[in-house]
Amino acid sequence: MSKVAIIMGSISDMPVMQDAIDILKQFNIETEVDIVSAHRTPEKLFDFSKNAHDRGISVIIAGAGGAAHLPGMVASMSPLPVIGVPVKSSNSIDGWDSVLSILQMPGGVPVATVALNGAKNAGILAAQIIGSHDKKVLDTIIAYKEELKAAVNKAAEGLKK
Repeated sequence: MSKVAIIMGSISDMPVMQDAIDILKQFNIETEVDIVSAHRTPEKLFDFSKNAHDRGISVIIAGAGGAAHLPGMVASMSPLPVIGVPVKSSNSIDGWDSVLSILQMPGGVPVATVALNGAKNAGILAAQIIGSHDKKVLDTIIAYKEELKAAVNKAAEGLKK
């Protein structure tokens, strides 16, 4: 079974990152959650990044605010796909520092980047990556998208009454 690692630079990122945990639980995908600070625990960052694939991790979601080095540093050392979640932190003016730090990666070190505080979409993207080779997860994603479509159609019908 595929597993997604959800890491963040600080416990203060947890309210945002919880959305990724919740959606992956909804898709019945196992998660491993941890705090890995690029600046305060660099040895842990190196160990995590270099060994995640040996522990059965398939995709890494990394959330970080401020300078937001965590996703890029993980991507520089891991062979796994990394999805970066920019987090609007207390020391940020508007969150753009986090967005640009994660988005502007050099060639050869890709990080898929979702919207500011977009952990739910990070979880969905991780599930879609796993679903590309796991039919059970793919079927769950298809059903989820059908539910989204039904909710929009129901809301549209409500406008016509």
